[in-house]
Amino acid sequence: MDDIAILYVKLVLQLGQHDAAFVDAYYGDESWKPTGPARPLAELASETAALQQRLAAGAPSAGAEEIVVLRHQYLTGQLAAVGTRIGMLQGQRLSFDDESLRLYDAQSPPRSEAEFKDRLDEIGRLLPGSGPLEDRYARFRNGFVIPKDRLDQVFRAAIDGCRNRTLAHLTLPPGETFTIEYVTGKSWSAYNWYKGNFTSLIQVNTDLPVTIDRALDLACHEGYPGHHVYNVLLEQHLVRGRGWVEFSVYPLFSPQSLVAEGTANYGIDVAFPGEARTTFERETLYPLAGLDASTAERYAAVQKAVDELTYAGNEAARRYLNGDADRVATVAYLRRWAMMPRERAEQRIKFFDDYRSYVINYNLGRDLVAAYIERAGGTPDHPDVRWREFGKLISSPRMPSGLR
Repeated sequence: MDDIAILYVKLVLQLGQHDAAFVDAYYGDESWKPTGPARPLAELASETAALQQRLAAGAPSAGAEEIVVLRHQYLTGQLAAVGTRIGMLQGQRLSFDDESLRLYDAQSPPRSEAEFKDRLDEIGRLLPGSGPLEDRYARFRNGFVIPKDRLDQVFRAAIDGCRNRTLAHLTLPPGETFTIEYVTGKSWSAYNWYKGNFTSLIQVNTDLPVTIDRALDLACHEGYPGHHVYNVLLEQHLVRGRGWVEFSVYPLFSPQSLVAEGTANYGIDVAFPGEARTTFERETLYPLAGLDASTAERYAAVQKAVDELTYAGNEAARRYLNGDADRVATVAYLRRWAMMPRERAEQRIKFFDDYRSYVINYNLGRDLVAAYIERAGGTPDHPDVRWREFGKLISSPRMPSGLR
């Protein structure tokens, strides 16, 4: 598989010449980066098919080490996604569900508005008053915005809390580090750009107000034990430890992203289970933000109910990308069923335009990871087992279908 892995890396980098968002990270051999004109997509498609055939012919033997079997499955799934992305760039149109299955090895289960209504009724009880519920929620949420001049100290304190909890359970290589930047003009809330050598650049988008709950969400998701730790451990154990060069490149539109986003979101609960999150926010983050710490429990209760509407975002994306709803209708849907303020709903549609069915990786990915780890004994009442299984997962090449 080593020869196929090298050709896979070069293929991903070459496809990146056609698709600026495709290569999320690369820290391998600099000489492998393409320098000349982009090769035709048809040529890349033929090479992908040839690599798939070679890989299928060289499946590991029945007695092979499990991680070697996982490596073969990983390369198989990643190459399939490369072929799908090439087809999309050539003009092939896929339904939302077909696209997500072929790119991310998973499909988001359909959710009904009746399910969302139950959650909305709960939010309504928590936020009594007159006027549309989405407006009441927006007014309530506005009271928990971190002032811009305090955002950096709040975010750094959140990362420190996430890092300390992570290091108590996972061993990271010496010298791992990150830098933080604040940016604007993006369709995402935050991003981790992994640079290799155990280093990340974490960018936080300040186009829209950042509420107090997002500080810990983003710190865990982008940093510890999320994307930064995930990439650090893959580099340490697979790239350096085993010489598996395929993990030195990260193609964004691939099954790897569902595991990456799913573990990053589940990692929030791993680091701050149960009441630990609200306690940390109340005692550490609220004072730094200049917010009333006595309101932390109520805000947490409301946000918990709102977070259960997350699949409404998938439904909005499915309708929009399938051509069943235009932008205006999609904004209205997100406001009504996902409790998104208008500005955030409009930003979300920009995300749909840029990343399409990628949206499933956050919530479906989180749910698949949670179920997988809990089946292995990592239940809330066994936090050490949860951390152990979480660490094993983010150090391995397991694919979404392997989480079921």
